[in-house]
Formats: sequence, structure tokens, C-alpha cells
Amino acid sequence: MEGGPEAASKQEFTEFWKRATSSPYIMRLALSAGIGGLLFGYDTGVISGALLYIREDFVEVDKKLWLQEVIVSMAVAGAIIGAALGGWMNDRLGRKTSILGADIVFFLGAIVMAIAPAPWVLVVGRILVGFGVGIASMTSPLYISEASPAAIRGALVCINGLLIIFGQFLSYLINLAFTKTPGTWRWMLGVAGLPAVVQFILMLTLPESPRWLYNQGKENESRKILEKIYKADEIEREIKVMREAVEQEKQVEGLIGQTLGEKIKAAFSNVAIRRGLYAGVTAQVAQQFVGINTIMYYSPTIVQFAGIASKSTALALSLITSGLNAVGSILSMLCIDKYGRRKLMLLSLIAIIICLLTLTGVFYQAATTAPPIDNVDTLSFGANATCQAYLDAPNVSSWNCMKCLKAECAFCANTRGNHLPGACLAETKEVRVVCGEQKRVWFSDGCPSKIGVLAVIVLGLYILAYSPRMGSVPWVLNSEIYPLRFRGICGGIAAVSNWCANLIVSLTFLSLIHALGAPGTFLLFAGFSTIGLVFIYLLVPETKGLQFEEVEKLLQKGFNPCGCTNPKTDEEKASTSK
Repeated sequence: MEGGPEAASKQEFTEFWKRATSSPYIMRLALSAGIGGLLFGYDTGVISGALLYIREDFVEVDKKLWLQEVIVSMAVAGAIIGAALGGWMNDRLGRKTSILGADIVFFLGAIVMAIAPAPWVLVVGRILVGFGVGIASMTSPLYISEASPAAIRGALVCINGLLIIFGQFLSYLINLAFTKTPGTWRWMLGVAGLPAVVQFILMLTLPESPRWLYNQGKENESRKILEKIYKADEIEREIKVMREAVEQEKQVEGLIGQTLGEKIKAAFSNVAIRRGLYAGVTAQVAQQFVGINTIMYYSPTIVQFAGIASKSTALALSLITSGLNAVGSILSMLCIDKYGRRKLMLLSLIAIIICLLTLTGVFYQAATTAPPIDNVDTLSFGANATCQAYLDAPNVSSWNCMKCLKAECAFCANTRGNHLPGACLAETKEVRVVCGEQKRVWFSDGCPSKIGVLAVIVLGLYILAYSPRMGSVPWVLNSEIYPLRFRGICGGIAAVSNWCANLIVSLTFLSLIHALGAPGTFLLFAGFSTIGLVFIYLLVPETKGLQFEEVEKLLQKGFNPCGCTNPKTDEEKASTSK
């Protein structure tokens, strides 16, 4: 952080591992609650592969681009509702109860998707799953954060992010495992219910958040939990901090009120909380508008846009990008409590912008070098098999594969090589079979390209730029930047903003590709990322190593991006170092 806390020492870097090994109970709490992140990640990743096979089973889905977007994005719509209610549930019912409720809804949604006889039933299942994911997405990091010592809080919350990535990686493995199994996508989507059952059982054996219990007047229960988490010499200090926070809350309780509307009004009328929301919401929206979930939801489709037609190959390459995501998440655990939140996000956005601009160039080159259409070869399939737009075109000599695909037709590659002139045909199952019988490759989402592998490499670099920083840090930031009395409601507002941004991106991606092409779409995301970089620089302070109450003091004082300071006094720093 510019002008902020002193550089992290080697002791800070290794503190996480020491505390985790000396107190396995901490890791048990973090891993059990973090399964909510796994559900989040699995749902994000599984639909990308399942969609390829859903299109084969339901003709209307294959023919209607908007229906594909609805199936993908309705889980996000459900998550918006879940995140909105999740804030209220966390404050009223507690963190543990909210996680248990999310598991039940997620399990029901997975069953509905697996047995869906029609696209609309599938959409209902996606909404239910999304509802559970929305609750879990803001509750799991909150639960972990409130049950974590400040020195390793960032790393522990990153476990939730790591399990999101593991869930995505697991979903690609499951997708590959069921590609040859009858029912393909039904198994892919139905298996999602198993982690929800596992988390439900584990959470029944775990306690409520100690900070939430203390806030509810259950001091003895809270102390017993803290004794399992903190060192003996840290417990009284933590109790004192929580007592002061509760007393402060009681002083303003009459002003805050108890209804949801009154709490939201009180949050925005408090300058420190308002600044926290500016920072938290900015980080969450920027996380989505860099375009990450277009990669997660549509990665096999993007790989096909790059000219790789095989579904199994596209899924396998998507597995590689998901693996890189997991590597990046592990790096985040190692770095976040050493280098801080703000600096990691800024560096991440710079690298993301570079990758998106490179992808723009790669896809532009792929589009301009697409193989031309061979008129004789095309007409040899017969008038009924030929693309109608091609037959009606006045100047077919200018047509290439990309123009054929934009006319909603398909490219049947040359038998002597995919990059040679081929046929522009109607995109139907019958014609696809005829093309395959001639040992030719069928391209319906992207054209053959010699640089398709380069696009996959840059996608991998993009994941590495995103995952260790923008992938995890916004959730960590939002789990620690709000005062206890507003943590549930403000966390819900931030989570809703994340899911709303996610919905906009996922619901429009295929339409953007159709309207702007892949180069224009990735250039647009590069522009959004640049805007996000500017706003994060201006609005997001550093919270590394600070107690929740110290974060509130920092926000109350105000944040200067060119010279922010840590609210700890010299005496406090000296005491902490001891």
C-alpha cells in the first residue's frame, strides 16, 4: 500500500502455517465453511461443459442464443436474490444457520436440474441452485473471517477462494468423466448436490460465529470458541475488542432501528460505512467486469471460437485453465497477508488489461485469416444442405468461414486440411452427420485457426493474472471492511452488486460475441478493466493486518489514495510487534 503499513516480514508470511498446524480447529472451521465456495465454483464451471450437451438434447436451446444465455445466467439471477436475503439471514439467524439453509436449497436445485424434462424446468433448477450459491457466497467468507485471528484472516478467507477454484476444476473433471455416459449433462449437474450434503453434515458439528454469538449476548459460548482459535494471551484482548464494539452498537441501536430498510438507511448515513461500501462494491463489480465468468461459464465455447472444434478437446483445454486458476488461488493465500489487498488488486488489473488486449489481437488475427469458402465444394452437398444466406448472397467470392458462421451457418472443413477452403452449410444435425461421414471437421462456433493454441495460452495467462488477486481479494476485503453491527447487511449489498454484475456479463456475452465478434468483446472488457483500475485506486484502502474496529477508524478518518496511513499508533505497532 502506498504510504501505508510497513512491508510484511518473513514472520508474517509464515504465520498462517504456524497457526494452522498448532490449531487444527481453525482449519476445520475454514475448510467446512469453505465448501460453500466449492458449491459456488462447481456451479460456475459445470454449466460451461453441460451446455454443449444440453444443446444436443434440446433443439430449441441449440437454435436460440438467448435461451443458452438464460440457462447459464438464471443461476446468477437466483444468486442475486440469495445474496440479498443472505445479509438479513446472517444478522437475524446467524452465519451457521444461513449456511445450512443454503445447502438445502442448493441440493434441491441440483435434483431438479438432473431430472429436468424441458428447458424451463432446467431454468427453475438453475434459479434454486443460484439462490443457495448467493447465500453461501457472502456467508462462507464472513463466517471464516469472524472465526479467524487477524494475523492470518486473509489467508484463511482465501481458503474459500481456493475451494471456489477447486470446485471449478472438479466440475471440468466431472464433465470429462460423463462425456460418454448416457445422460451426460444430467449427471454433470446432479452431482453438484453431493458437496452440499457433505457441508450440511460438517456444519452441524461446528459452532456459530463467536462474534455473532457475542453480539447476541452469549458471551460464555463465544469465549469457549475463542479458546479453541486464539492463543491464551490473545483471548482477553479479543473479548475486549468485541465488548467495545457491542457497547458502541448499543449506543446507536435506537438510531439504527431493527427493520431492513432502517438498517440500510443507517448504513448509508454513516460516513465510515458509506466509504466501506464504496470500496467493497467497487471491488466486487470490478471483479466481474474484467470478464472472468465469461471464461468460467463459456470456456469450452471460447476455445471453440479459437478454432478447436472437438467438444472433448475443448473441455480438456478448459481443465488446464481451471488448473491454473487453482495455482493462482494458492499463491493468493501465500501473498495476501504479506503484500496486502489494495496492491494485489491494482497489479492484477494491470496484468488483466494486457492479457485482454492480447486476446483482442489474437482473435482479430484468427478472424481475418479464416479459410475461404469453396463454391464448388459447398454446392456439391446439394441445395438443401447449403447455407441459405450463402445461396442468396450476390458476391459469394468474398465469403470465408467467419462470414459463414455470422450468417448462422456452419463450416465443413476440407478433407486435406482444416485451413484450406471448405463448404458453408446449413447448421442442422443431418448436415453435420453428412460432413462427419466424409471424415471432415464441423465448425459451428469458431473457424479453424493456426493460432488457436495461442489464444488458449493467453487465456491461461489471464487466469494467472486474475486468480491470485482479483479472484480472492474482493471477498476478503468485504469480509473485514464493515463494522460488526452492519456486517451482514453491507456484505449482502456488496454480494448483490457482484451477482448483478455477473448477471449482466453472463447474460450478454454470447450476444456480444455475435454482435461485436470475439475481438470487439474482449476489447470491451479491457475498457471495463481500465475503469475498474481507476476506481479501485481512488476508493479502496488497505486493510491488511487491521482489527475490524481499526478498519472502521481508518474509514472514519478518510482514505487518501496517494498517501493513506495505517490508523495504528506507534505504541500499538510496538505492542503488536512484541
